[in-house]
Amino acid sequence: MGESLAASNITDAASLRAAREIAYAEFKNTQSVGKLTKQLSKLSDQLLSHLWNSCGLNNEATLVAVGGFGRSALFPYSDIDILILLPDDEKKAQALSKQVEQFVASCWDTGLEIGSSVRSVAECMSESEQDITVRTSLLEARLICGNKSLLKDFAKAFESAMDPKVFFQAKQAEQIQRHYKYQDTPYALEPNCKESPGGLRDLQVISWVSKAALLGNTFKDLNEAGLVTKRELTELNRNQRFLETLRANLHLLAGRRQDVLAFDLQAALAASMGITEESSRKASEAIMRRYYWAAKAVTQLNDVLLQNIEALLFPQESKTILSVPGEGNEHFIERQGVLDITDPELFQKHPEQILRTFLVFAQTANVKSLSATIFRALYNARQKMDSQWRKDPVNRALFMEILKEPDGVSRAFQLMNRTSVLGRYLPAFRKIVGQMQHDLFHIYTVDQHILMVLRNVRRFMVVEHTHEFPFCSRLIANFEKPWLLVIAALFHDIAKGRGGDHSELGKADMRQFAREHGLDKKDTELLVWLVAEHLNMSQFAQKQDITDPEVIRAFAKKMGDERHLTALYLLTVADVRGTSHKVWNAWKGKLLEDLYRATLRVLGGAKPDASSELAQHQEESKAKLRLYGINDESYEDLWKQLDVAFFLRQDPSDIAWLTRHLYNKVNSDQPIVRARLSPIGEGLQVAVYVKDQEDLFARICAYFEKHGFSIWDARIHTTRHGYALDTFQISGSNLVDEGGSYRDIIQLVEFELTEALTNVEPLPNPSMGRLSRQSRTFPIQPRVHMVPDDRGRYYTLALSASDRTGLLYTISRVLAKHQVSIHTARINTLGERVEDILLLDAASLGKNPKLQIQLETELLEALGA
Repeated sequence: MGESLAASNITDAASLRAAREIAYAEFKNTQSVGKLTKQLSKLSDQLLSHLWNSCGLNNEATLVAVGGFGRSALFPYSDIDILILLPDDEKKAQALSKQVEQFVASCWDTGLEIGSSVRSVAECMSESEQDITVRTSLLEARLICGNKSLLKDFAKAFESAMDPKVFFQAKQAEQIQRHYKYQDTPYALEPNCKESPGGLRDLQVISWVSKAALLGNTFKDLNEAGLVTKRELTELNRNQRFLETLRANLHLLAGRRQDVLAFDLQAALAASMGITEESSRKASEAIMRRYYWAAKAVTQLNDVLLQNIEALLFPQESKTILSVPGEGNEHFIERQGVLDITDPELFQKHPEQILRTFLVFAQTANVKSLSATIFRALYNARQKMDSQWRKDPVNRALFMEILKEPDGVSRAFQLMNRTSVLGRYLPAFRKIVGQMQHDLFHIYTVDQHILMVLRNVRRFMVVEHTHEFPFCSRLIANFEKPWLLVIAALFHDIAKGRGGDHSELGKADMRQFAREHGLDKKDTELLVWLVAEHLNMSQFAQKQDITDPEVIRAFAKKMGDERHLTALYLLTVADVRGTSHKVWNAWKGKLLEDLYRATLRVLGGAKPDASSELAQHQEESKAKLRLYGINDESYEDLWKQLDVAFFLRQDPSDIAWLTRHLYNKVNSDQPIVRARLSPIGEGLQVAVYVKDQEDLFARICAYFEKHGFSIWDARIHTTRHGYALDTFQISGSNLVDEGGSYRDIIQLVEFELTEALTNVEPLPNPSMGRLSRQSRTFPIQPRVHMVPDDRGRYYTLALSASDRTGLLYTISRVLAKHQVSIHTARINTLGERVEDILLLDAASLGKNPKLQIQLETELLEALGA
């Protein structure tokens, strides 16, 4: 079939399309990606040559393939990058302009999606000097047709102008920036198989810098030059073939250029590559696990080979004996900013030096990575890392030393995972390497999430990062044995994927580790408790009314003492921050801090006394109001209308703010809307004061959702004289428009929301937005649960569903329809999932079980719409 394709007469769009379909069909049967990319390149060459000659360009200019097309590695929907090389003589070049335009137009007319540039040799050199991307593309120039001597002139000038040292440094800097763009990890749940760390681009960087340095054009050339071992050559070829096969199948499945391993394509991708469901793992999880292991290997190979090439290009750098004290540290040296060993066979002779490598790495701030020698030695010593090695008291002591280091711990653990040492030392950790999480709010695999949480805990301890979470930094500075929290981070999710409650299953792993590493009874109990309870504080803060003294008393009982409370708080903040940028926000941070402070007061002996709390809030509010020149008598009428619950549920600063704007408008006939930058440091705080009406909450939600605002929190209060005093914490991408300011947005919200509440119109029909791609792939079964509280004052309505635009308004509209009043709304968005808690007024529900059933039914229908 390959021969028939090569002999095809490709002269138009139809013949190209037919030939491509034959190539695709063959690939689907054989999965021979090398053959496919060459065939597609060859077919494009044929059509381009035909169009070139049809336009009468012949040998007047040169048609050159560049970039991936220049490598003859064309994927199904890749751009076809070409260079039209013109003579340096301006008159000759100008005379060809119409023919060149005709050629480019004919390429697009026949379905060739080309990326074209038209330059002379001199212009190529000029552009190349200014742009590393252009220089890289031209590095892979290949003749398609036209004037061969012109291409030789270009090749000679390009080679003469190439400075391999400058090129190496530029590509290295470019790679660092690219990795940073993709969170500097291969372990994203939807990675880019081309651009992410460990993707195809990392392999191409090796080829580019070696070609620029005249070390060879292929990995085999590097092997013959002594830069790549036989084993590494096999790994390079195997992983490149896997990633290229993956990418080609992705293109064909999507019917377009697609390099992101999106959730909704993973199962189909596994099927196209012949990967089936295993007993304990879905096919989509199996293929992603293969991808992560391949990306992990590529990342390491990229590091090894770039170091080897750098050593050849910059041989003047000398080694430095490390001054880090400690027995065995004499085996380590610094070479060109990386940690190296004096003997390549060190780990074979002394396996206990494996863990010491990472201890020395953590202790040496000026080294950024491990040497190629160490990477190779660790791979060759993998059989030495067995059960006997894990049980060695020396290794256990070294592992604990790494955990207790004041600096470099998170860097060391990232490298331990990357080199598979961490998984070999902790077999339970090895089980979760590359494991997917289908909860739609984690953006990393389990192992990477754990290391992100570990990193977050460590950042609390670093002086340079105290500005991020000053309260956490202050707490951990006074926490006895802060390294215990690093261990808790390492184990909190280690039992995920075992088919049970990972918090319970992880307790056994934690207890075993503590016993094997000599931790005392008190520390062991704390660690096991943290693993078991690590989700508890977040759930309390986000799902319970933490202004209720009974709730705080119950939570304090679970904590037991200040040490447990502080440890759980610090672990919780680090954990929530380590899931996704969508999950953490300033409001969640405030809820957790408020819960911590309230619980600490109880644990310190202060009973949750509503009357003392009330007096404290009122006195603090009065002090703030006096700063504005407002005396106590001025707001007496307003405060008479507010009950105890209002003062307990609001911060003194909020009470003062609301009082300042409302004290002289107690019986206002017009709605009053006030907004300000939220005191929590993110989003807006909006207050609404208006005569109460049954559908008020729905109307406010309708306004916010119509304008793209997300509601983080809603506090609903009804005064004694029948006014609603509601406050909202909102956020949204449109809070700062281009050329606008917060002041403009605040004024707009105040004006428009006032208008919406003044000119009362029938509630608009809900317009539920589409589910996100992730939610469609992993749908969440909507859940509605409504139960009365112990005192019969409220019903707790718990809702869980996939997030989408208009969801909260739809819920509020159903409640408004049945004249059910909302006391409090706790809005909790976890990535693509919402878990909202609404407190409903029991009086409006009465004792009508039919109404409760009807409400639940209608809400389920609305959530599943």
